[in-house]
Amino acid sequence: MNREKISVKCRQRNRFIPGFLIGVAVLTVISLLYLKIDWLKMASRVPDIGGVFWELAHLDFSNMDLIFSSLVETVSIAVLSLLYSLLLGILFGMLAAKNVFKHPILSAAVQSFFTFLRAVPTPVWVLLMLVCLGMGPEAGVAGLCVHTTAFFTKSFAQSFEDIPEETIEALEVTGTGRLSIFFNAVLPASLGQIVAWAGMRLETNFSECAILGMVGAGGIGYVISNSLQGYDYGTAGVAILLVFLVAYMIERVFVRIKRKFN
Repeated sequence: MNREKISVKCRQRNRFIPGFLIGVAVLTVISLLYLKIDWLKMASRVPDIGGVFWELAHLDFSNMDLIFSSLVETVSIAVLSLLYSLLLGILFGMLAAKNVFKHPILSAAVQSFFTFLRAVPTPVWVLLMLVCLGMGPEAGVAGLCVHTTAFFTKSFAQSFEDIPEETIEALEVTGTGRLSIFFNAVLPASLGQIVAWAGMRLETNFSECAILGMVGAGGIGYVISNSLQGYDYGTAGVAILLVFLVAYMIERVFVRIKRKFN
């Protein structure tokens, strides 16, 4: 009986794969026809790419004070948005998880709301906050918080739901309240996954900050954008190099932290 079920599932998957590949191929052709890309023109510009990178390699350290202050501002935006979103993500993740309060309507409502927030890209939220709060790092922090909180809500809810049901039922038998079960059992058991999600998201937030600065949210992105527009490739090269180094350091630090938790 089990073999028959497995064979049926395999057949269904095998039928799905060709359909998926055909769909991707059709969408690719439609996209190419719609965009009307001039491949000859693009090929003729390929040598210019090497020239631009060659100019970026001529690093100019004369504006290090401006670059460093902008980099610190970018890191601060990424860290603040992460910390605020962590707290909000744990709160709403607790409400979205099906095994904490065991209220299906509440879980579905919270998940649906944050699915909508997550569907809107981060730059859109930042632009909306720029309209509301004006130019500056405040809009960057607020815009990043919206999308990051939506991301954490889904991720943390899944982590909370991975806790064995037997553990929760054993505490319920003793008369322990829902909040007490969450803070004393569910949350501590999920800390390893929370740290992993936080590390990945901090790296993402830092990278997004470097881009969002180009639209007026402050930070290193603003320096890179202005330098490239003013053909100051040396300054832009230094800023881009520092962005890469900081992103790499963030990744390595959280890899070590995760190993300690494991």
